[in-house]
Amino acid sequence: MLESNFPERKLFRKGKVRDIYDLGDELLIVATDRISAFDQVMSRGIPEKGVSLTKLSEFWFLKTRHVFKNHFLSVEDSRSIRVRKASRISIEWIARAYIYGSAWRAYSKGAREISGVRIPSGLRLAEELPDIILTPTTKSDEGHDQELSRIQAIGSGIVNTEEWKELEEATFRLYEYYKKEAGLKGIIIPDFKLEFGRLEGGELIQIDEPPTHDSARFWAKDKYVVGERQEKYCLDKEFLRDYLLREGYGGDGKPPGLPDLLVEQISRRCTGAFEVLSGIERIDSLNLMSVDELLETLRQE
Repeated sequence: MLESNFPERKLFRKGKVRDIYDLGDELLIVATDRISAFDQVMSRGIPEKGVSLTKLSEFWFLKTRHVFKNHFLSVEDSRSIRVRKASRISIEWIARAYIYGSAWRAYSKGAREISGVRIPSGLRLAEELPDIILTPTTKSDEGHDQELSRIQAIGSGIVNTEEWKELEEATFRLYEYYKKEAGLKGIIIPDFKLEFGRLEGGELIQIDEPPTHDSARFWAKDKYVVGERQEKYCLDKEFLRDYLLREGYGGDGKPPGLPDLLVEQISRRCTGAFEVLSGIERIDSLNLMSVDELLETLRQE
């Protein structure tokens, strides 16, 4: 499903993946099967993606209420959840415990500072960082997000000093919980992003989505090797990003089409993220391919 259709309800916002409807004091968040990479929505959807994202959001929101309050109220249907309405704070709180993805791409080109945070020299791909770091960015429904420092966020009025401190601490506490829970299922969460909002009266709560295939990386702990790419056994979107980069696409212009085999592999990772983290399946049972294996198979077809 690429588009939701509730003509009797008011569309509040349409994001890259989710459609949000206004229910008065509440919102209805509908997870479509759209998928994005490099801030561009692909032309093809991923079967069962929205259903799996909804299941994983419910899973995490229920488990972490005691860590930090969130907006989750109930599941409406297989793709939709009801949440408390909050005013979104336009910051994506990105926590990193390993160097990978865009951070690695910048690091490999010589960068040693991300969002004002210094990173030591001599690190290898996928290596664990000495300390968990926060690399927040601006939050935009369209276009590229930009690095955002504490001074910039407070100076521009997005948050005040007390709010920044509270949300920074909440991100670290949530990460510790996610890390522990995922570790019990054999999964490493090397990084993830969160969003927060304000209720009427100013109370801060977690909104949007907890770590999912779209918002975090999930690696198999027993397959993890420092210095190597982790895509074969990942349950996240880096598999798609790596494929696109190898096809020469990094976000400029119209995205290329996605072949059937790639769509199938992405779908297995989406559904697998929930199944593995919830204990239903083990990652070895998902029959995943590496990007190299996928490209070789496509060349032979």
